[in-house]
Amino acid sequence: MDVEVLSRLQFAGTVMFHYLFPPLTIGLGLVMVIIEGLWLRTRDESWKHAAQFWTKIFALNFALGVSTGIVMEFEFGTNWAAYSRFVGDVFGSALAAEGIFAFFLESGFLAVLVFGWDRVGPRMHFFSTLMVFLGSCFSAVWIVVANSWQQTPAGYHIVPTEVHGVPGLRAEVTDFWAMVFNPSSVDRLTHTLIGAMILGGFFVCSVSAWYLLRGRHQLFARRSFTIGLVVAAVFSVLALVSGHDQAEQVSRTQPAKLAAFEGHFQTGPAPLYLFGWPDEEAREVRHGLALPGMLSFLVHWDFDAPVTGLNAFPPEDRPRVWVPFQAYHLMVGLGTLFIALSVGTLPLLRHGRVFRTRWLLWVYVFMVLGAFAANHSGWVAAETGRQPWVVYPSVQEGVAMPGLRTSDGLSEAVTAEQVLASIVMFSLIYLLLFAVWIYVLNNKIQHGPDERASEPGAAPPGGGGFLVAAVERAAKAGSMTEAHGVAPAGGQP
Repeated sequence: MDVEVLSRLQFAGTVMFHYLFPPLTIGLGLVMVIIEGLWLRTRDESWKHAAQFWTKIFALNFALGVSTGIVMEFEFGTNWAAYSRFVGDVFGSALAAEGIFAFFLESGFLAVLVFGWDRVGPRMHFFSTLMVFLGSCFSAVWIVVANSWQQTPAGYHIVPTEVHGVPGLRAEVTDFWAMVFNPSSVDRLTHTLIGAMILGGFFVCSVSAWYLLRGRHQLFARRSFTIGLVVAAVFSVLALVSGHDQAEQVSRTQPAKLAAFEGHFQTGPAPLYLFGWPDEEAREVRHGLALPGMLSFLVHWDFDAPVTGLNAFPPEDRPRVWVPFQAYHLMVGLGTLFIALSVGTLPLLRHGRVFRTRWLLWVYVFMVLGAFAANHSGWVAAETGRQPWVVYPSVQEGVAMPGLRTSDGLSEAVTAEQVLASIVMFSLIYLLLFAVWIYVLNNKIQHGPDERASEPGAAPPGGGGFLVAAVERAAKAGSMTEAHGVAPAGGQP
């Protein structure tokens, strides 16, 4: 048993389980702001009941996100002590900023959001919803900043240190804002937040489609589906733009990672693989479908321009290819599917056709799993693609700065047996938490929103602006088909 492999597996497992919740809370936060804004605009109580339902789902995921995130903080000290010493000054400032700008904002208004429906006015409650949503986004900002610094370090210098008589090195911040706006932070943060919005949109569509297929909470489901679909469609298109910008940035700052993403072994004009099976021993991608010169074009706007291959790096500095290649292509493939599905569904909102298309509603019921997979596969690709470095080497003010290899970031006192035992323990605990999450989530969805949010008679009065009118046109189109004897997706005429 290798303590490095086990420690990496443990941290990957805890992070991936934790990451089920933050992007969902961020995405749901946006939907809650929209729905509660419509309630504030129209003063229609059915919008309030819709907002209350999604708030209950949000609160469940928020609680699990907080509880599972704490574990990672401890793992930095138990499994990765040398790494923590190296990045402590950088991470300390970023995590302190998260506590000041994000955590207090979220926690300060969360109680009002969850328990203040009948205790504060609509405007104050909407403000609280907005603040919790912004707080969750700010939390993502500082976490992504810290992680991006590992990928493209900036605004620091290296100072010698000594622990128990053993000499070492430590990164010390010299320019806080250069550290925050390191070369990859803005692109990575934008792409991360967009992925969260996509997940939130498809989650809302999934629950709403299930209600429509069962013939339950029809008005609520049509309204929520419409909002979720628009959110998913807009941010799926934006993901294409932000993803391209990030890939260009990776080509400049981490060329070995891009080469691993695309299975590009030899420097030269590079094809773009749609899928394949990279063979590191043969230094080629087998059984793949490639577009000749397309990667060169996307990076340099020239089909014949050379792209740096893995052969440009010493063997000990190259990432393994198979995992980042497959994870990256899974993310891109799912992103392309999201665009085709969501944008292609938008015209079907007219006359409520989407609400009567059973097979398409079933697609949306399960598409939320694809959104979870896309968010996770993007992070898997990013983190495995930067190996064997846990902190990349860089150049600061013309001076070459050493990085930190993953193998050098381990705790000196932890054994493989201890890590393996903790993996087994955490696996059991997380399986229990996952079962509790699914049970409570299913219970809340089965219960559904307040019935007054689902009755056709709860339709709001006219007016309310363009957004209200657009959502109501789609929702009422489904109601009109039922009134004229056309069966809803989940029932008989």
